[in-house]
Amino acid sequence: MFGWLGRTVVRHPWWTIVAWLVAAAVAVVLAPKLDTHSDQQDFLPTKYESVQAGKLADRAFPSGSQKVSNELMVVKRSDGQALSSTDQQKIGQIAKSLQDKHISGITAVATSAQTLSQNHRIQIVMVPLPANFSDQKLEKKNEDAIKKLRVAATQEFQGTGLHYGISGNVSSNIDNAESDNKTLALIGIATIVLIVTLIIIIFRAPIAALLPIIVIAFVLQVSNAVTAIIGKAFDLKFDASFEQLILIVLYGIGTDYILFLLFRYRERLRLGEDKKTAMMVTVERVGEAIASAAGAVIIAFLVLLLAKFKSFGSLGPQLAIAVGVMLITALTVVPAVVSLLGRAVFWPSKSWKKEPKASMYTRLGNAVGRRPLVTAVASGIVLLALASVALGFKADYDFSSGQPQNTESAKALKDLRSSLPPGLTDPTQVYVQGNGPLDRQALDQFRQKITASGYGQAGQAELNPDKTVAKIPVVLKLNPNSNEAIDLVKGPLRDTVHQNAPPGTKVLVGGTTAVFADINKINTRDLSVILPVAVALIAIILALLLRALVAPIYLVIAVLLGFTATLGATVTLFQGAEGKEGLMFQMPMILYLFVLAIGTDYNILMIARLREEAREGHEPRRAAAVGIQHAGPTVAAAGVILAGTFAVLVLSPMSFLAQIGFGVAIGILLSAFVVSTFFVPAVTALIGHAAWWPGHADRAKKPGPPATEPYELAGRPH
Repeated sequence: MFGWLGRTVVRHPWWTIVAWLVAAAVAVVLAPKLDTHSDQQDFLPTKYESVQAGKLADRAFPSGSQKVSNELMVVKRSDGQALSSTDQQKIGQIAKSLQDKHISGITAVATSAQTLSQNHRIQIVMVPLPANFSDQKLEKKNEDAIKKLRVAATQEFQGTGLHYGISGNVSSNIDNAESDNKTLALIGIATIVLIVTLIIIIFRAPIAALLPIIVIAFVLQVSNAVTAIIGKAFDLKFDASFEQLILIVLYGIGTDYILFLLFRYRERLRLGEDKKTAMMVTVERVGEAIASAAGAVIIAFLVLLLAKFKSFGSLGPQLAIAVGVMLITALTVVPAVVSLLGRAVFWPSKSWKKEPKASMYTRLGNAVGRRPLVTAVASGIVLLALASVALGFKADYDFSSGQPQNTESAKALKDLRSSLPPGLTDPTQVYVQGNGPLDRQALDQFRQKITASGYGQAGQAELNPDKTVAKIPVVLKLNPNSNEAIDLVKGPLRDTVHQNAPPGTKVLVGGTTAVFADINKINTRDLSVILPVAVALIAIILALLLRALVAPIYLVIAVLLGFTATLGATVTLFQGAEGKEGLMFQMPMILYLFVLAIGTDYNILMIARLREEAREGHEPRRAAAVGIQHAGPTVAAAGVILAGTFAVLVLSPMSFLAQIGFGVAIGILLSAFVVSTFFVPAVTALIGHAAWWPGHADRAKKPGPPATEPYELAGRPH
């Protein structure tokens, strides 16, 4: 099949390029706008209590007041001393003055003696705003309102000796938007510079360096268009927070596939083949490995459709589409373009003509071929040592702690939490639903029982118009996004309110902490289902590619070791060295996506080369040595570039992205340099011909070249 594809593309390069451009143009023109969401509750199934609470609130409070962004103006003295009675009076006057300005979008600016902290260090001015994360117009209106409020408040507080800062979801979005945009631009530029620089170092050829950038820029537009079309057809919801990841993945994996082709194309040119024949043979030899690698990645991504948490359930197809479009492009457009350029793709360098002598990978290959047992044990110990640390993983749901801490909203939040209950920023909502009008006295008794439980302060009940539903805000004593608060809401608090519900009523617990409590449950379930299914499907792909049952077993074990070792390395840095409470809760699934799935690429490329060398007549240990010599540089270059593109995320001031950047980068490096270069070839050499049982796909096509030393390279295999 791949031989036919290579011949067709190379013989008709212009038709191939034109056909791809026409198909791309049609997709882009027909594509609707990509539908993205940022409210995590939108991705939970309706059976979860927090979602049911949200839907009840939507019905009972149709004005939209049930979803509120509690923007808090945190006021303190500029000298850090306690607020005097005069200060408190002045704060009340400023709040009334701001209220009287009738700033568009601001319905209330209120404070009272109850919002003064016990130590009198700060006083809160409440600025509640209607919130709906899926309504972009409302969010924009809220942001404009807070910007105007800040301008007015700055004028009011001038010369008073008081200092204010506004904290909340809306103000945080404002403060971080500029940083996010700069970070995205920086990441994009750094990614391109990194790819171009590394490929120039590898090939010393500017055309080869620019080829991935130009091709992938087109692929990105097409994959986004196809994603939007499929998303609309199947009503998929896409998480806006993952947009940067799509960009990084496409540049990383796209560059990998193009490198696989360029390395083998250069190899065929060195053997004296003309530019067209060289590309035909390249597609025939490497096409199967690229298609199998992409297939494994696509299937691993699509397994996310099994996720109950639909943020990941939609990310899977989004990534799978991007990889699918890249695969088609890599096996059609790229060979067509390179076959037209021929040797010019490596201009002006002449080094492509010469085979490196006694290269590092020749020495590494010989070492692995001589001592496969030592190599397998040593690399296995490294992986197991890191994997053991993964047992200490803790999930972190506090997005605010991962944001830049030098903004107004972050500083105000820190001041607030130092003097008032942390839960004030995002109260947990308890909803009471009756069959008829609710009894006020029963609600008051219920509210008092919640407060008496010691978990937090329950506020006054707010009734809906027909008095059949009540909403009671509960200000937790804990940071509402902490693991402790999530465990509290998930267990004791829900148990308490359910057991003490007023007679004849149904009680539901909602709010951000409750949403994260349900996400905590669903993530554990998703990982326990998705990981085994993905591993099984990857094993099937490997078995079909290799026509063997033994090799896929240890390849899958190697990939799982790489995955857990990566999680362990990330835990070591962030929870150990930096002392963070935990890693962002998406980390295991993100590492699954980009280490387990994409890391399989390198295993496939290496094992396919080991099989190819065995077919050339080399016995197992020598095949490992030769395979490392020729596939090692490709795996190393692809791994460094892909790891580098993710490592760029470490530049982000967002802790979540920095964790992803480090985690995936170290995972790719482990996959490329430990698993694929040492562990897999060493185990394959140890097992020998039995690795290819029962298909014996390593059966030699011709006798191997003679060698006095079985592990030394005796000339270049053709």
